[in-house]
Amino acid sequence: MVSATLRTLVVSTALVAGSISLPAWAEDSSYTTKDLNEQLVMANLWMQASAEFKALSYQAFNLAKMRFDSYANAHSGTKKIAIVVDADETIIDNSAYEAWLVGRNEGYSGKTWGEWMNAAEAKALPGAVDFLSYVAQQGGEIFYLTNRKVSGLEGTRENLKALGFPQVDDEHLMLRTTTSDKEPRRMKVAEKYDIALLMGDNLHDFSKDFNTKSLAQSYAAVEKNKALFGTQFIILPNPTYGDWEGKVYDGNWGASAAEKDKMRKAHLDPWQPKQ
Repeated sequence: MVSATLRTLVVSTALVAGSISLPAWAEDSSYTTKDLNEQLVMANLWMQASAEFKALSYQAFNLAKMRFDSYANAHSGTKKIAIVVDADETIIDNSAYEAWLVGRNEGYSGKTWGEWMNAAEAKALPGAVDFLSYVAQQGGEIFYLTNRKVSGLEGTRENLKALGFPQVDDEHLMLRTTTSDKEPRRMKVAEKYDIALLMGDNLHDFSKDFNTKSLAQSYAAVEKNKALFGTQFIILPNPTYGDWEGKVYDGNWGASAAEKDKMRKAHLDPWQPKQ
């Protein structure tokens, strides 16, 4: 624990030297989850308020339509064409749940997330319903491959149907059962269909290549598959949460709010002005 006297000494010395950088001197006893949740503000504000976020969503689905048409025009196989889409932050927007955490001394939990799913109040991302409706009209199959647990099936189905998404039924809605690894479910779709596109907001929505344990491994997997982004893989922007965050914590999701704050800031690459 850093004493108030020591902190005052460090700050005073930095001021005399003519430069100062004040990181959050987070202490386990004083830095809370409520404090950490303040870091959600800008990401959620961008998702909910910026026209740029909407534009990026339209861009993704415009590109998806072009790639789907290109694949369909060149398709000569005997299987029907399908696309595989994630749900959360890919076709529906859960930023309201993340924004609800701001100002509260609690983080994500299965209980409150379950209440959010059952409320069926997520909004459609711009362009998502139009694109998936187009795919269905062209005879394509749509598989909603999400890691929402089956306990959220009814709320998820109600939410997607109310928003106008097509083919929301037991065959096409593939929630998580025994594993969060999406590869077995992707392979199940591939047994009967030729997959034209995969869409998601996390890298593990696309391939088993991205079932990585570190940031370095994720970077390497992206390099290996870079030609597929924008062609077979289309990724949506999600700055609020994801598999990448766990890698920042070296897999330690149970770290305290203070520890998470420190690990997040340790991964920043700040500018260093010349003295």
